[in-house]
Amino acid sequence: MSFKEEITQHFKKGQELYLRHISVDCVIFGFHQNKLNVLLLQSKYAGDWALPGGFILKQEHMDDAANRILKNRTGLHNIYLQQFHVFSEPSRSTKLMNQQFLKNAGVVMEESWMFERFITVGYTALVDFSKAQLIPDSFSVACEWHNVNSLPGMILDHREILNTALLQLQTNLNYHPVGYNLLPEKFTMPELQKLYETILNRPLDRRNFQRKITGTKILKKLDETKKGVAHKAPNYYKFDLKNYKKALKGGMGFQLS
Repeated sequence: MSFKEEITQHFKKGQELYLRHISVDCVIFGFHQNKLNVLLLQSKYAGDWALPGGFILKQEHMDDAANRILKNRTGLHNIYLQQFHVFSEPSRSTKLMNQQFLKNAGVVMEESWMFERFITVGYTALVDFSKAQLIPDSFSVACEWHNVNSLPGMILDHREILNTALLQLQTNLNYHPVGYNLLPEKFTMPELQKLYETILNRPLDRRNFQRKITGTKILKKLDETKKGVAHKAPNYYKFDLKNYKKALKGGMGFQLS
């Protein structure tokens, strides 16, 4: 089936499968070489990049739709996803925009359920960069990581969605832990601090950070130090998953300065 035939079929039959007027967009963050990255797809005929997203099946829970999208793009499952905002600006997606996309693909269509107003629900996910197997969907030519500080052009309001997700992630650092899925199984305190500094885009006081993070009880100190470092070898830590998951649900009052 050609792309033209596939997209025509998708537009015409989608209303039988999916809920109308609502979609899901996933902001998938990964940490690599001290850089915070986000997963983006490049559209075949729009040129610009997009967040992984899609529609919700009529008998599907919205959270399940977000997990399905994440798994289809990364091969990962059982990843913590958090719903963070609803984007409902009336002009975020218009009939003219969608008709132009179809025209670029060689498809002419005057009316479709896809031309109606859509709101989208944003989800964030924090994944292991090294374990993700990036898979573009049928409407994309590429699926790649991009540094959040060096982003390409993005479709619709996807830059706004991404910026809102990043701000929410930064705010949540005071209440919920991060690191699991972003760092290796064992890590040093400087490596954990660097993760926080990268997300916040600012430096943190070393002693203050260590005192506060150890006070949350989400870490286990290992009887093992990092080898081959120039100065005093730092100890390795790992997350106490029981306390980590408890902090995800109930918060931890970790106020960064």
